[in-house]
Amino acid sequence: MSASKNKRYAWLFALLLFLLIIMIASLCIGAKPISMGILWNIFMGEEHGLAKTIVIEGRLPRTLNGLFVGMALGTSGALIQAITRNPLADPGILGVNLGASLAIAIAIVFLGATQLTEFFGYAALGAFLASLLVYFVGSIGGGRADPLKLTLAGVAIGAVFGGISSGLTLFNPSAFDQMRFWAVGSLDIRAISVPLFIAPIVIGGCLLAISITPALNAFGLGDSLASALGSKPARIQLLGLIAVTLLCGAATAAAGPIGFVSLMMPHIARWMVGPDQRWIIPFCFILTPILLLIADIIGRVLIVGELRVSIVTAFIGAPILIYLVRRKGASGL
Repeated sequence: MSASKNKRYAWLFALLLFLLIIMIASLCIGAKPISMGILWNIFMGEEHGLAKTIVIEGRLPRTLNGLFVGMALGTSGALIQAITRNPLADPGILGVNLGASLAIAIAIVFLGATQLTEFFGYAALGAFLASLLVYFVGSIGGGRADPLKLTLAGVAIGAVFGGISSGLTLFNPSAFDQMRFWAVGSLDIRAISVPLFIAPIVIGGCLLAISITPALNAFGLGDSLASALGSKPARIQLLGLIAVTLLCGAATAAAGPIGFVSLMMPHIARWMVGPDQRWIIPFCFILTPILLLIADIIGRVLIVGELRVSIVTAFIGAPILIYLVRRKGASGL
């Protein structure tokens, strides 16, 4: 086993251990701190009362939501960057998350949707149609969509989707009340059913992403060379789009649109393990929950009443986005 591979496995083990520590911290830290001893007693069935209620009904669903939403966002970001060969692509910048949010807004206002299963279905459909629209607009006039066209098309279309969503909800008070959760992304849920529902969807999307990672490496060399190496670019793009649709639909339905996370984590993973997609994507669905849960913990303790995780990630992500835009050769794709 090469030294490089040993280093990657060491990183992987360290990150898995750190993720476990952060998940435990997420269960313990909040308006009412819970000690490790009490937490252990809760899961052993020896603790009852307020502490158990806080952990089981409040922090455990929130922590699991952060885990699966983080996996979905990190993996979808790495996939979009690989498929578009654009180092600044992510579901937020390309309008995919806003397409999912618009679909949820339409479902609430016009179709009376109230259940998570309905939200996921509409969010997945919105994410899929948004992806197709961005790719189509980015391809107009040039045959093949290049990274700059896709980014510009995504930002423009995302702005339109966001405006329509705001317009629909502002003129419908009941819909506005329901949409407040999705307008500002949050992990703060009160039902374990949410992460349990999205878990198989996210795991399925991640497994699909992993299955195409060898082809993504060839795809990054260009369509012609990828075809010569036996890959089918159109098939890889379709499978990648299906995975992104599942992942973005699940993440948006469970937590609302959370920006910058999908953009940052593939770059950090690439810095740690190099340009090999077979390592980047697995690292992304470990790294991203870590960042998301840390941001959520910071939001809990920073101000009274809590700061939404999407706001914290925006403060973290905006400077990193500026750095990536200004950095020469930022892609590494």
